[in-house]
Amino acid sequence: MAALPNHNRAMFWRIVRRLLFAHRARLFVILLALGAGAAVTGALLNLQADAKRRLTSEFRRFGPNVLVLPMASAAENPAMLPESILRSIPLENANSKVEAASSLYTVVRISSAPSKSPVTAVLVGKTPFAFVRALDGARAAPRDVAPDSRDEYPCVVGERLRQRLQAREGTQLRLSAGESAGSCWVAGFQQRGGPEDDRIAMDLRAAQNLAGLPGLISAVELTVPGTPKQIEEYAAYLQRILPQAEVRPLRQFTEAQGKIYSRIAGLLDFTVALVLLLTSLCVMAAMANVAAERRNDVGLMKAIGGAKRRVLRLFLAEAALLGAAGGVIGAAAGIALSMYLGKAVFGLAARPRLIVYPESVALTMMVAILSAFPLRRLANVRPASVFRGES
Repeated sequence: MAALPNHNRAMFWRIVRRLLFAHRARLFVILLALGAGAAVTGALLNLQADAKRRLTSEFRRFGPNVLVLPMASAAENPAMLPESILRSIPLENANSKVEAASSLYTVVRISSAPSKSPVTAVLVGKTPFAFVRALDGARAAPRDVAPDSRDEYPCVVGERLRQRLQAREGTQLRLSAGESAGSCWVAGFQQRGGPEDDRIAMDLRAAQNLAGLPGLISAVELTVPGTPKQIEEYAAYLQRILPQAEVRPLRQFTEAQGKIYSRIAGLLDFTVALVLLLTSLCVMAAMANVAAERRNDVGLMKAIGGAKRRVLRLFLAEAALLGAAGGVIGAAAGIALSMYLGKAVFGLAARPRLIVYPESVALTMMVAILSAFPLRRLANVRPASVFRGES
């Protein structure tokens, strides 16, 4: 008696194999529809998963999204922070590195020649990391001088300030702040269409020496990765551990990032749903033809004792196998397609996400099983009507 269930199981899968390969042309059409749907679904889901990473990297170009500023009520140096505050800032959030840069802002008088009247502008002192970023997009300097190797320092001049000073690359500028004075040479220019075009930037140590403020900074600029909620939580935690400072998240950046990602995710979700719906309609039309062709076979099965439940199980197993085959092939092609689209649209191939592959296969199997609804009508076929030739 123990061999009977195994015999039934072997017979079950033998019938399923015969059902699958009885009409190979129709099988190919169903597999093509399911594979195409899985490919588009996998591509869109992978692009959606990669969009968060791409948006985060793109928004970093706009600058910091969290600022650490001095408290307005501070009694000593109300507009300054100790540079040592950097050691208290955690440099990791959402399993990604937080970029931190110290800044010092002071007003200086600049002259490009002794005979010309000085121009008042804002001097921005940056840490070496931020200074390199400031040079991004500027023309390369004709000479390379380390900031601490001589009394003259390299500096980057905003485009509008350059026009006021009539300066060129390599021009020596005289700077004075109060009783302190110094000089720098123009290493390059920057044009960003904002207040940076009216400023002059140089190394933080040089700016501190010129302003007579060693060890003090005006702000800490943080580029914090993560979702808007994660950034808000990081800023709240930072405020708790830095009561002597004011932590101010730039919500216009974090909220804009969240809104853009929500809209992109919503559009991709709608497209995925539409693709799955169209795929199910195509498969359902093919299954309707299959149901018409198999009416006599089902009548014979039921006439020799096949239960309604077992007949339904046969067709559901067939649909699930077709969905799994189409999903496995199509999802792999879809992930490869998303990498190509990411390279073509963003200039950087989308990173394949492992979670996308089983999701695409599962969705394709679900579509195949739901699209097999026309086959459910075969379970209600009466053997007597089939043998009498009734439609």
